[in-house]
Amino acid sequence: MVSECCGLCGCSQLLFFVEDKRRTYLQCAECKLVFVPSQQHLSQHDEKAIYDQHENALEDDGYRHFLSRALEPVVARVGVGSCGLEFGCGPGPLLAKMLEERGMQVELYDLYYYPNKTVFNKRYDFITCTEVIEHVAQPKAVFEQLFSILKSGQPLVMMTKLVIDAERFSTWHYKNDLTHISFFSRETFEFVARQYNATLEIIGADVIVLTQ
Repeated sequence: MVSECCGLCGCSQLLFFVEDKRRTYLQCAECKLVFVPSQQHLSQHDEKAIYDQHENALEDDGYRHFLSRALEPVVARVGVGSCGLEFGCGPGPLLAKMLEERGMQVELYDLYYYPNKTVFNKRYDFITCTEVIEHVAQPKAVFEQLFSILKSGQPLVMMTKLVIDAERFSTWHYKNDLTHISFFSRETFEFVARQYNATLEIIGADVIVLTQ
């Protein structure tokens, strides 16, 4: 047990999940979120240094193909001219560009690269959050913020790899990125859907659509 609470549901009943050479991973008994204890998080300086090394070029066809799995659920649910937010867009907001190519309007927010908090003063027809939530220490605050600015009946489209079980987690490459600190399973997203009275759809292995 550790003297901290789950960043998603606030539960203090935390169970040992897995340990490797670099970090310990706990699991919340209530919502099943798997996460790294706060004392093992990187500083913001060290975290950004890792992000600065990412090379996700706007002209990268492989990266476009990867993001198309988040693009298509948006296009299927909202019309041309819809206005959305790409939350956690990083230094190269390719998904926003792809959505604009499909006739959408997209605002950008990223803690390090597009820290424009005025975007939270608007309401949106859709929000994308791709490969972001696993970097967040307090996902409850993020979900509350995003649902508060998402119009009723509109989609929050996320991408993140899902936890299956402790055995597979122990050898999972996804946990080896030191900026990844929160890991969601299907059960965890079902908890999120219940908490925010949202419908949940999981598409393929890593695309999550929450509609409130």
